[in-house]
Amino acid sequence: MTSQAMDLAGQTVVLTGATSGIGRATAVALAEMGPRMILLGRNPERCEETLGEIKTRTGRSDMELIRCDLASLAGIREAADAIVRASDRIDILINNAGVTMTRRSVTPDGFETTFAVNHLAYFALTAHLLPTLLRSAPARIVNVASDAHRFVSGIDLDDLQSERGFSALRVYGESKTCNIHFTRELARRLEGTGITVNALHPGGIRSNLGGGDSGPMLGAVRSVVNLFLKSPDEGARTPVFLATDPSVAGSTGGYYAKCRAVEPKAHAMDDAVAARLWQISEKLCGIEDYGS
Repeated sequence: MTSQAMDLAGQTVVLTGATSGIGRATAVALAEMGPRMILLGRNPERCEETLGEIKTRTGRSDMELIRCDLASLAGIREAADAIVRASDRIDILINNAGVTMTRRSVTPDGFETTFAVNHLAYFALTAHLLPTLLRSAPARIVNVASDAHRFVSGIDLDDLQSERGFSALRVYGESKTCNIHFTRELARRLEGTGITVNALHPGGIRSNLGGGDSGPMLGAVRSVVNLFLKSPDEGARTPVFLATDPSVAGSTGGYYAKCRAVEPKAHAMDDAVAARLWQISEKLCGIEDYGS
């Protein structure tokens, strides 16, 4: 949090992946600023631990926590409906939850898990909440991406489900590339609405990115990912900055690290790829006329 961080009293924040790592640290930091907070998490025990930590560190016991499996489009829809029932406004949406899998697996919807949780969940949840965000404008959408997109040379639009071969680092890096494409395309579509959309590299946490996955490659994957990651509080700084700082109130479509705008790799700035990924994502999620 910067010294210029906003007073968020009267505002509503929605945060995914709020029960561990960057998400939990972000939740604590934002709770101290006074907004209404709706937190999404999957694991019941971690949900309770998160609420307890927030109460201990901030004195607040009024957080709302919605259980949501972001690997399920139906679960995302149910969570979004619950959010809209709970609040008639959303001022800040932070898409934070993510996984990396050491082996290829598929979700109940038949999508490769890393792609589904790291990209399609951002895409679908934002779509379902967009009408409320538009009514609440000015509003901010913050997407946690990663410099792991620098591991890859782009995404294969003809093999987004990694059916032709699976490499944990490649698939994770491609999913983070998708986050940047999504951010840039959504920012373009929402230009003039009062909603800003930015992505970031957290640069800051050793977390349970495996999402419950295990296998002989897990240690190696985490070792490489951890080259970019340090502590939860450090990892929360840039998402909190983008969610609250007045200096970026009008900035949109950017990619940030250490609270500064930086350029992602060139392949993540290909507007034609972003537009095509958008069309594919609409079809996979069963969403039409989103952000147009």
